[in-house]
Amino acid sequence: MTFRHLLPAAAFLLLPACATLPAQPATTHRGEGMVSAADPRAAQAGAEMLRRGGSATDAAIATMLALTVVEPQSSGIGGGGFYVHSSPDGSVDTIDGREKAPAEAGPDWFLDPDGEPLGFMEAVIGGRSVGVPGTLALAALAHERHGRLPWADLFRPAIALARNGWDLTERGRMSAADNLDRAAHEQAGRDLFLSANGAVMPVGTHLTNAALADTLSAIAAAGPSAFYEDRAEGLAAHVAEATPGEAAMRAGDLRDYAAIVRPPVCGSYRKYRICGMGPPSSGATTVIAILGQLETFDMAALGPQSPVAWHLFAESQRLAYADRELYLADSDFVSVPVTALTDPDYLHRRGSLISANATLGRVAAGRVPVEAALADGDEPEEHGTSHFAIVDGDGNAVSWTSTIEGPFGSGLMYGGFYLNNELTDFSFSPEKDGVPVANRVEGSKRPRSSMAPTLVFDADGRMVLAVGAAGGATIPVQVAKSLIGWIDWGMTAQQAIALPVLFSPGDTVVLERGSALGAMQAPLEALGHRVELRDLPLKANAVEWRGGRWVGAADPRSEGVAVRP
Repeated sequence: MTFRHLLPAAAFLLLPACATLPAQPATTHRGEGMVSAADPRAAQAGAEMLRRGGSATDAAIATMLALTVVEPQSSGIGGGGFYVHSSPDGSVDTIDGREKAPAEAGPDWFLDPDGEPLGFMEAVIGGRSVGVPGTLALAALAHERHGRLPWADLFRPAIALARNGWDLTERGRMSAADNLDRAAHEQAGRDLFLSANGAVMPVGTHLTNAALADTLSAIAAAGPSAFYEDRAEGLAAHVAEATPGEAAMRAGDLRDYAAIVRPPVCGSYRKYRICGMGPPSSGATTVIAILGQLETFDMAALGPQSPVAWHLFAESQRLAYADRELYLADSDFVSVPVTALTDPDYLHRRGSLISANATLGRVAAGRVPVEAALADGDEPEEHGTSHFAIVDGDGNAVSWTSTIEGPFGSGLMYGGFYLNNELTDFSFSPEKDGVPVANRVEGSKRPRSSMAPTLVFDADGRMVLAVGAAGGATIPVQVAKSLIGWIDWGMTAQQAIALPVLFSPGDTVVLERGSALGAMQAPLEALGHRVELRDLPLKANAVEWRGGRWVGAADPRSEGVAVRP
């Protein structure tokens, strides 16, 4: 097995590191481990690795691979993700496995012949939306740094599921039925999900995926080179064939891909230290901003039943997302002012704009030092993704968010897995009023992401909570909401994840339809908000230290579970 193309690119570490928490090694909580994931079969795969003496990283890789089989609509080896790890000494390691645009991609990637942005689905389905997958490179680098068990052993549960079969769940059936244009875009997808009469298979149908089992077996035996080298020509050709125009993914794009060790982005809220993934993720900066802007408000005294508390949460989101839209992008291409955006004094100044008595009205990004003027883009709404949180018996923790972007990604399949549509996370318009958009398409660039895998440390530097979510642009809000529930309102991780969601990235406050937040509509409107009730794509998972042991939490809106090894 070779990891030549997976070595960390030290030259890319452009952001200030926050690599060890605290300054002196902490006494890490130890005890029986825990796995929380969005599907029981995947959680069991991770728990099996822990039972065999594997590390949290081993368990996380096995979980990710099993999700490729049983939750193909959300994540898998055809996509990318972000990995946040803490060791017993309190050090934090973050790996960027985000997909990349092909080298031939340019600013006009999502423009029609008249220079106008394409319609969303026109851009999604087919090869134009497919980024170079990063998940396996991430897994290999994480295993090299923090794994214990042999690489091939981590693949066994997923290979068995693909070869011997798994039962189609209600969520899986609904995902296929609601997204047939992608799930059944190619014959391989139709063979997987549809019956002879063209209907989606009923719940409980035993599905098998021999092509995926063969792919996973090859990668288990030969390492990631079986994906990035041996299959590079075939995968790139399949994507290129479905890509309009001359520019397309090439085999060299796959061979040149590398996962990158990047410095974590850390901030504080109350007495806790919060760490996550830096750019191209906007997750950590946005979560830290939402919380930091609320620090001067007594959220604990207000409580979860207070309309004012939810109003403050909405206003802080609006400020944080204004900064996110303008400044966040791939830091290898754009100078991202991470330190300035997460500076406590800056966040307190931004928070001082918030009034408990009325809405701010129109919100703009704050002013921070940048090398060049930037413009806000027009990225479409995100939808997909899966998160898993794992702690082993020694106190190593992993918070990992994995994605293929939308349900069933681009609709293209290769080797039994769906290929992502991650490039539609770029702004379709490359500039605005002549000013470049930070998150515009460029060759070999990674699109901005909302994924926010997060680790929380107590005042003594001990890791006490691993949390993350799926659901596109709602992800930082789901995580911030869960942290407010857990820190300010004294909830368990399970209770905090189950809290309803208020999503307010712009001028409209969206309340989770059918939740207790419906009662907040009139009070929020009285404070000047425009309010809508809407279904939201929500799915979170966590592991916390509580009562002297690790306890898992899974979103009741999902099929997720927490499993003890």
